[in-house]
Amino acid sequence: MADENQHTRGLSGSGQGVPIPLPKSPTYIRGLDEVLEGGLPAGQTTVISGGPGSGKTILGLEFLYRGALAGEPGIFVGFEESSETIRRNALTMGWDLGALEQQNKLFLLVSPVRPDTLLSGEFTLKGLLASVSGKVHEMGAKRIAIDALEVILRLFDTAQHVRSEVHTLNDWLKNAGLTALMTIRPRPGNRPSLYEEFFDSMADCVIQLDARVSDQISTRRLRVIKYRGSGFGRNEYPYVITESGLHTAPITKVELRHRALGEKISTGLESLDTLLEGGIRRGACVLFAGLPGTGKTILVSTFANAACLRGETVLYQGFEESEDAMVTNLLSAGLDLEPHRRSGRMVFLTGMPESMGAEEHLIRFTRRLDAVSPDHVIVDAISACERMGGKQAAFEYLMRLLNICKERGITSLLTNQTSGASDVMEISGNGISSMVDTVLFLAYVEGSGETYRMLQILKARGSAHSNRHHRYIINDQGFQLLEL
Repeated sequence: MADENQHTRGLSGSGQGVPIPLPKSPTYIRGLDEVLEGGLPAGQTTVISGGPGSGKTILGLEFLYRGALAGEPGIFVGFEESSETIRRNALTMGWDLGALEQQNKLFLLVSPVRPDTLLSGEFTLKGLLASVSGKVHEMGAKRIAIDALEVILRLFDTAQHVRSEVHTLNDWLKNAGLTALMTIRPRPGNRPSLYEEFFDSMADCVIQLDARVSDQISTRRLRVIKYRGSGFGRNEYPYVITESGLHTAPITKVELRHRALGEKISTGLESLDTLLEGGIRRGACVLFAGLPGTGKTILVSTFANAACLRGETVLYQGFEESEDAMVTNLLSAGLDLEPHRRSGRMVFLTGMPESMGAEEHLIRFTRRLDAVSPDHVIVDAISACERMGGKQAAFEYLMRLLNICKERGITSLLTNQTSGASDVMEISGNGISSMVDTVLFLAYVEGSGETYRMLQILKARGSAHSNRHHRYIINDQGFQLLEL
């Protein structure tokens, strides 16, 4: 999507400006190029600003590492850590920088600078950039990352000296023709330093990384502040630092790309299929809501068993029971999922909701989704998602998860523990009702000195369905409807 500031570099025969897309260099970082609508501005400068622990150095290294693998050699210039430390830390994410250095695809120019060296006048950026220029020509470098330049600039003794060195750097970057990424750590407080203001104005793209703590849960957010000549995702986007690098999972597109619902597939219960006029639609989002003990987990597990018997794959995300506990407990309802687990048809992803932030849970989920490529996804239970950091965190997590499933045509089954209300706008408990295609409500009913279980289909988008209340029981043969 082109921004209103999109450059026009040509004229048509009618005299109207013809937009020419800005050349871009992909970062190859998961999700970031989607936010940047293709990558960083090629041959220009991008500034990455963020506090300690926000991942600035990792982003710069990954930009170079993945670029080198794609055929664009790069140079890393740093002033804080030694080369050995950088190589060792990179290996923890599977990045073998040494191998790329041997192939002359990557060069580390790392020189922690002592304050006495600067004050004695033995160091200027001109000398450093002269060394870098030689290496650029030798390697045919296309990319450069300059990390933590403020370490040096904060040690120059006068504002005039800082200004002079920054102008030197800016002139060199303009003439080098490299796609440059420069990381800086803002000065604490509200007033920016001289070089921060200069960098923000000289940069063609400015990205802010923010690590914060909310409700005792650590989260990270990424935001593009500006991007000359290009559109970009304008919101804050969650990101995490994984064992393979930086990963963000944005929703940046204005248009909805959800696939149309498919054919009817069985729930695993012939009687329930009858009430749904043949079953549920493939690719639909189905919500099973009700009080504890009404059989929500048994119903979704019955569906999973039937799907696996058809040769399909199910990814089961559980927030309330461990994998072994759930498989064992379902045996009392006549469901044996162990053969499907052994065959790989049923894959589990379990974890405590409060163990990490919503964005980390989401990226953990999407990575498993990519690895498994399931036909169906089960989330048990979405009521636990608030423990990831509150209602907003739960909403963002579930909306992104369901959006991914709908774009891929994956059937999603959700369970939600309710307080008893049967209003279709409330039973999701997380404001996601608009994403739900089918709702089955499970409840207790008191009568004649006995408590009954009743099922009601509140919604079935694109399908006829029963409008009655239906009594059911749960025994050692599973979920059984008594009234059709």
